[in-house]
Amino acid sequence: MIHKRRLMTSLAVLAMISAAPATFAAEETGRITVTGEGSASAAPDMAIINFGVLKNAPTARQALDDANKALAEAIADLKAKGIAPRDLQTSGFSVSPQFDYSGKNGTAPKLTGYQVSNMLTVRVRDIASLGKVLDDAVTNGINSGGSLSFGNSKIKDLMADARKAAVDDAIAKAKALTEAAGVSTGDILSISEDAQMPPPPAPMVRMAMAKEATDSVPVETGESEYHARVTVTFAIKQMAP
Repeated sequence: MIHKRRLMTSLAVLAMISAAPATFAAEETGRITVTGEGSASAAPDMAIINFGVLKNAPTARQALDDANKALAEAIADLKAKGIAPRDLQTSGFSVSPQFDYSGKNGTAPKLTGYQVSNMLTVRVRDIASLGKVLDDAVTNGINSGGSLSFGNSKIKDLMADARKAAVDDAIAKAKALTEAAGVSTGDILSISEDAQMPPPPAPMVRMAMAKEATDSVPVETGESEYHARVTVTFAIKQMAP
């Protein structure tokens, strides 16, 4: 009799376990996948400048000496303005022969001299001083390049805010779609971040490399915007009858 009762109890438990998936399937019979997008913006707190010196001379040695002198003076001034060594980086160097191709009747090009280019990437963390930095750089011999872009040292925090906004957007979209269909969203089954959306081009300014300037270069920093996109899959719950 005892064995018979144990057998009946075991069969009852198995029946409950077998029924559980069916009950779950009745409540959650499908899934919905949506994409959410979010963004965060902030005023930049640093500028990245790419500029340098370009010198021509009859010999490579003379061109190099002239370029070295001009760039050394510009770097000394940048350091005097508080630019840290970690924010100064050589980004390009070249020595190129220069030829005169104006000869006629198949005359071979004539070597006229050499050109030396030495480029520097500078991070300016004090945005308020940027105009003065640009102006004085030209005064001190910078005469090549001149691209300028902006960045933010708190980009990780900004991207975290953008991701949160993207998830909120996905939840709102899923809720709107399921309610319109007469069902509701259940648990999140999966969530993934899509390949990072390319941000809008950073503001860029081209400097006119004038030999003399009387006023600081006017600079407008605006705001930089950071984007995130996520894909979220939700279970679908059937509404109770």
